[in-house]
Amino acid sequence: MTTANNVHLHEINKFGAMAERWWDPEGEFKTLHQINPLRLEFIQRFADLAGKRVVDVGCGGGILTEGLAQQGAEALGIDLSPELVDIAELHSLDTGVPAQYRMVSAEHLADEQAGAFDHVTCMEMLEHVPDPGSIIASCAKLVKPGGMVVFSTLNRDLKAYLLAIVAAEHILRMLPKGTHDYKTFIKPSELSQTARTVGLVLKGMVGIEYNPLSRQFNLGKDIKVNYLAAYQKCE
Repeated sequence: MTTANNVHLHEINKFGAMAERWWDPEGEFKTLHQINPLRLEFIQRFADLAGKRVVDVGCGGGILTEGLAQQGAEALGIDLSPELVDIAELHSLDTGVPAQYRMVSAEHLADEQAGAFDHVTCMEMLEHVPDPGSIIASCAKLVKPGGMVVFSTLNRDLKAYLLAIVAAEHILRMLPKGTHDYKTFIKPSELSQTARTVGLVLKGMVGIEYNPLSRQFNLGKDIKVNYLAAYQKCE
């Protein structure tokens, strides 16, 4: 699949239309704000961020990208939604967080800057593109040998359908309806198999769990819904 085709325009338009509400901690993307500290905690288990060059693939409005920059990384966020890149840049200017942004595909950047980054992150993006394998390969191409690539995505498991779609989108309204499509979810075994083919070795995997009583998220062993996976590029 060509770089130009590895995008669902309806996905770009869907999230771009909500760009102005991306940074509202009580808005439609409240969940992203809540789990961002957990993502950073997991990333830092495997990757030293201070002074490192890190690219956040599919950065959206920049929630994780800014978090990476706040931990001392030279952070670049990339996305194909012009509205989201604009919002990310404006928020960075408002907060003074030195994050950088570009509207460019992972594939194009990988061709342009192969091996130029110490670490790569790609959160909640693989399930939103036609060819996730192309994104995984591009992330592997972007990172230096020995560097870390960290993904998060949703498991194609009945529990994920019930919690991430039925409960989160329709009952609890934690996410906008239509955020996810179950058939695009990716099993951990599938992610790891694809990663191995491009020289990425699994170093750790955890689930992001939600407690409906405390309304808090935490990292845990249950990977049946949303999971984080850290891979190291072969030296």
